[in-house]
Amino acid sequence: MAADAHSLADLKSALGGSTPVETDDAPREPKIDAQGRSYGTGRRKNAVARVWIKPGSGKITVNGRDGENYFARPNLRQVLLAPFVTTNRANQYDVWCTVAGGGLSGQAGAVRLGISRALICYEPPLRPALKSAGFMTRDPRVVERKKYGKAKARRSFQFSKR
Repeated sequence: MAADAHSLADLKSALGGSTPVETDDAPREPKIDAQGRSYGTGRRKNAVARVWIKPGSGKITVNGRDGENYFARPNLRQVLLAPFVTTNRANQYDVWCTVAGGGLSGQAGAVRLGISRALICYEPPLRPALKSAGFMTRDPRVVERKKYGKAKARRSFQFSKR
């Protein structure tokens, strides 16, 4: 049977159906809820962010606090705003998000991924720009677990000759 199918078209006809295949060229529909918001989930290290965006003045709210106060370091705020700067959408969307787990750096990365995904749900044509900038990739690096007989994941206890 496998020797009979020489191409994907042959395999498709052998399966007896035409299933619509979504390609990157196909136009995507915006996903906007009843309140006019789009949603995106972001993860980084142990942090998980749930992000909603809607058109507005550029206000960022994280866990009920102002984004400037929550992410006090300038480099963390720069990480948050990177998707908007890349797509020339600075101060055009209000961001409301809840973040849990991890530290501030992981949380900022999680919010950035969530903002990127929510932007694509709101404006699908922005996907190539965000993808080429690397904002659509979930960073898989996490902390290595501690092993027994070791001080940390790989660090051994100090060796004593005598």
